Amino acid sequence: MGGSRAQVNKAHKTRFASKSSRNVHKVSSKDKSRIAKPDRNLTKGARAARLQRNKMMREQKRDALLKEKRASSGSNSPPRVIVLFGLTGSVDLSALEQDLLKLLSADGNGVAFPAVASSEYKLRATVLKAPHGDLLACMEMAKVADLIAFVTSASSSNEEDCYIDAFGSHCLSVFRSLGLPSTAVLIRDLPSELKKKNDSKKVCTSSLASEFPEDCKFYPADTKDELHKFLWLFKEQRLSVPHWRNQRPYLMAQKVDMVADNSISGKCTLLLSGYIRARSLSVNQLVHITGAGDFQLSKIELLKDPCPLNVRKGGDLMQSDDMNEAQVISCLTPDPMKQEPLLVENVPDPLAGEQTWPTEAEMAEAERDHEQRKLKRKTLPKGTSEYQAAWIVEDSDADVSESENEEDDGMVLDEGENAFNRQGRMNEFELDDDQASLSLESDEETETHSMMMDDENLTKEQMEDEIRKIKAAHAEDEEFPDEVDTPLDVPARKRFAKYRGLKSFRTSSWDPKESLPQEYARIFAFDNFSRTQKHVLSRAREMEQNIDECVLAGSYARLHIREVPIGVANKLNLVTKTMPVTLCGLMQHESKVSVLHFSIKKHDSYTAPIKAKEEMLFNLGFRQFVARPIFSSDSFNADKQKMERFLHPGRFSVASIYAPISFPPLPVVALKIKDDGTSATVAAVGSLRSIDPDRIILKKIILTGYPQRVSKLKATVRYMFHTPEDVRWFKPVEVWSKCGRRGRIKEPVGTHGAMKCIFNGVLQQHDTVCMSLFKRTYPKWPEKWFPMTDA
Repeated sequence: MGGSRAQVNKAHKTRFASKSSRNVHKVSSKDKSRIAKPDRNLTKGARAARLQRNKMMREQKRDALLKEKRASSGSNSPPRVIVLFGLTGSVDLSALEQDLLKLLSADGNGVAFPAVASSEYKLRATVLKAPHGDLLACMEMAKVADLIAFVTSASSSNEEDCYIDAFGSHCLSVFRSLGLPSTAVLIRDLPSELKKKNDSKKVCTSSLASEFPEDCKFYPADTKDELHKFLWLFKEQRLSVPHWRNQRPYLMAQKVDMVADNSISGKCTLLLSGYIRARSLSVNQLVHITGAGDFQLSKIELLKDPCPLNVRKGGDLMQSDDMNEAQVISCLTPDPMKQEPLLVENVPDPLAGEQTWPTEAEMAEAERDHEQRKLKRKTLPKGTSEYQAAWIVEDSDADVSESENEEDDGMVLDEGENAFNRQGRMNEFELDDDQASLSLESDEETETHSMMMDDENLTKEQMEDEIRKIKAAHAEDEEFPDEVDTPLDVPARKRFAKYRGLKSFRTSSWDPKESLPQEYARIFAFDNFSRTQKHVLSRAREMEQNIDECVLAGSYARLHIREVPIGVANKLNLVTKTMPVTLCGLMQHESKVSVLHFSIKKHDSYTAPIKAKEEMLFNLGFRQFVARPIFSSDSFNADKQKMERFLHPGRFSVASIYAPISFPPLPVVALKIKDDGTSATVAAVGSLRSIDPDRIILKKIILTGYPQRVSKLKATVRYMFHTPEDVRWFKPVEVWSKCGRRGRIKEPVGTHGAMKCIFNGVLQQHDTVCMSLFKRTYPKWPEKWFPMTDA
């Protein structure tokens, strides 16, 4: 009875037990020696192998560190980029830049950009000043910086902003999101007296230490000796860079030129000169210019280094004459058979038969054909039946009744993903697809009002009114996120034709290939993304081994970029005056468009509501593109995710967009560009999560009704629908109450949409009856991919 859990007692020792049975638990001396003293040769060989393996691992680490040090600080390494960033607007960066140049150069009269070579420090460096107040320029400089030197003034301790102002703190949080390189803090305007100087430095250090990494050091930077100590330590410092920056080769352009292309109108060949960094760049690779887009290379010219480290005295600065007369060492041209094609969108096959929703144009054309084929009936006397009217044909172009027109118009509602459905009638149902679960304020808008609000010339009062409406919708979405009122003038079976009910959100099936929009015919998908990523990374490593097609990291080269729009080239020439123009190499498939998913969080400094499908500027590593994301929750135990109409603060959400493919891990910073286009604000930060067009994002709405009469398990519910036809249409969908009852619809009652329901318990009179409906949503296709290109 006891089984395996029964108690087993130790056997009793009797005097009649044999000696062998008493010693059965003991180990023989022969076996004991075999266990205690194994074969000496085997032990010696294993120990020697272990020591040899440890020695090889130490040598490999030593060689890797030595190689990294030679690559970062050797004579063949590219100049280090030092970015001077003022923590307050009162810091004078120009004076600090001149002091650094005097130490790095013999005369200090040359330009700080593009490079300075110092034979004394055995160091080449580029010094950049981050413009205080220009967030985009500061971000682009931080992406290419080898060292960010944060500069503060000790004299600002008496001011309100102390050692760091609001913009400095804001940029520092953005830099942390992108990944901080090596950092240092330079303290200026310290007192000359030694005791006061040390005290002031301690106060500044204790005030700013929590804002920076633990290994960040603070240096006084007033005198020449102090700057000399800083540069010497910087020269010996092992630089740390963000992990994503070593994945791809990149170039910070030191000179931007353009050559007109006579073969293609409106296009030119863009020439970017600079040092190849991080990895070797292949001439067959595609390249991305930040803000401009993806392009192919026509050739790469390897130039003589215009800023060598070992030069004669007084020739350590790169002169403009040397730049203009750069000597070409070699030239690489792409192989047409190996060059990566510039493929952005997939060309849909019209015979493939994709399951897509019809577009507005197709629906309008079908409606016109239907109107032409339909026989026009004349207005008949009262009492004439529909059967009799069908035989009376009129040749004139008499319109059908007003009620039929309204019914036909109602079937076109909720089409596409437009911001507003503009029909031709003042009293029609106008509904924003994103606002479907809110208080339906857009229902009360007339067409004239909608057109007026879309106009660019808005008055101050109208803009304030729009802002109040958005904030009110955001607050209502947090309180009642999914509740929707059924429209009075449109049948619910037509208004919610794209929605369906689910027995269980977690376990009910939903085909990811069903009823896809037309944009899905233009994107690319992977059978196995992780396997594809491994293959692409291995292919990139093999490409770097081919010396005949690659320019090694640290080389000075001129890249000829083909078929660049002239307008984009002119914008790049203007941008290079305020911020560096950056180019990065792309891996295979990274120019193709797919559905990207990001794990993002609303930035603490951004207080305005962020609505789904609003246009935002995504900075993904070196890449930059425009997108209109939708937000969704992140449930690990379900294959479907719930759409969120706003990006709520304090928690992470998943943002899904149409964008060119990028391989993770990569940080992302989403910016909101102001209407004037001159400034940007950080709205959200996060990282790239996955590329998956089959991720199902469902928009949920809840139709509500109220019990009129309750009799045991039965109840009569009204105001959920307004016609008995709608009740019959939604009869298969389960209903539930806010107090926890579940039930089903039995039959309609009367002619005004009331219905009889049966629940699993007695319904309270104050309870609310609800019905959940779901529809799959997709991101909005952007009007333009990159900020510098025209829509």
